[in-house]
Order: sequence, then structure tokens, then C-alpha cells
Amino acid sequence: MEIQKQDTSRASIENTRQVMLFNQTVLDQRYIYRGLKRLFDIVASLAGLILLSPLFLVLAIWIKVDDPAGGFFYSQTRLGLKQSKFKMYKFRSMCSDADQKLKDLLKYNEVEGAMFKMKKDPRITNVGHFIRKYSIDELPQLWNVLVGDMTLVGPRPPLEREIKEYTDYDWQRLMVKPGCTGLWQVSGRNSIGFHEMVELDLKYIRKSGLLFDLGIILRTVKIVLIPNDAY
Repeated sequence: MEIQKQDTSRASIENTRQVMLFNQTVLDQRYIYRGLKRLFDIVASLAGLILLSPLFLVLAIWIKVDDPAGGFFYSQTRLGLKQSKFKMYKFRSMCSDADQKLKDLLKYNEVEGAMFKMKKDPRITNVGHFIRKYSIDELPQLWNVLVGDMTLVGPRPPLEREIKEYTDYDWQRLMVKPGCTGLWQVSGRNSIGFHEMVELDLKYIRKSGLLFDLGIILRTVKIVLIPNDAY
């Protein structure tokens, strides 16, 4: 199945989504790939945390100066492989009471489907705009990778409230470990709707391999240096 273009009608998308593509047992039995992927995750995330520690210190100070009311980091409960719950970490890019303000902003959601995105989100702090643009806010997820909750490349982990809108087809995103980056991030990110994001995630699962993962990582580095439409 090819990636759905944004102008694809809802009817054709829903017809496509009637067919389940993946067998969990087959995915679980990719022992060599999963083992090598985990080894690479451990080495790369540990090296990243060590090398980036001076940057972490600078960002922590900047975040605290910009909004003293909150902490340096922000954590959310996300769902990972086979619906397992874990705390995902980011540098805080929003005001300290952002979660309480969300319910009043849901009506302004700018993407269709089971996720929330708002380009001019009033909860984002001054430093938040910068670290989101360059995806620096995601760097603490290297810890999630190191401890095994996430992997470097894979589908983004959803919030618990988002999965309430999932179809059986959408649930396939959770048949592999979630990642810090993936095809969605390097293919347009916030300009892509939920259904198209699901198709990109399923394409990744079909094509996943060490070389394919490495290609996505290299494209992610390029996007960090030359940002796309992240916000």
C-alpha cells in the first residue's frame, strides 16, 4: 500500500483501513533485527546523553529563567509497545499549567484525527518556540531509549486520550516499540494529518531494517539543522 496523499478522500482511506496488515508474532520473531537495534539504541543514547550534557545544562537554566514557575523537564504518560504505559520525557516548552489549559484549546485543533496540534499555541513559552523549531525539546527521550521504553526510530507514542479514537487499523502503530523519530517526522510532520501519519508508521513497520533506520536518523539530523514545519 502506498502512502496516502493528503487529498485522498476519507472514503478511500476508510476502505483501505479495513484490512489488518501485520501479525504480532511475526514482528516479535525478528530476533536478529531487534537485538541489533537494541544494541545500537543503548550505545547511541548513552553516547548522546554524555556528549549533550553541557547543552542540557544550558537549556535547563534557560527554561527556568524564562518561566520560573515550572521545572526543566516535562513528562507525560504515553503508550508504547503492546499498549504498555511509560513516562516520556521532554524539555519543558510550555507554561507550567499547560495541561490544565488544554481542554479549552481542543476546539482549535488544526489536525484531523486522534492528536492535537495548534500552530499558535498560547501555552508555548519563548524558549519553547526555539527548542520546538529545532526539535531540541525531544532530546531527553534519549533516556527513554536507554532504559528501553522507546527506540531511536519508530512510531511516535500516543497519549492515552488519543487511543480512545483509534480503529483496529490504527492500533497497529503499537505493534512495535515507539521511537524518537520516524517517517512522520522526516516527511512533513505537522503538515501531515493523523490518517496520513498512520500510513507512514505502517510503511515504516513494513520496511523497517537497520539500513532503513539509519537513513531516517540521517534525515532527522538534517531536519534538526534545517528545520521543517515543527511547532
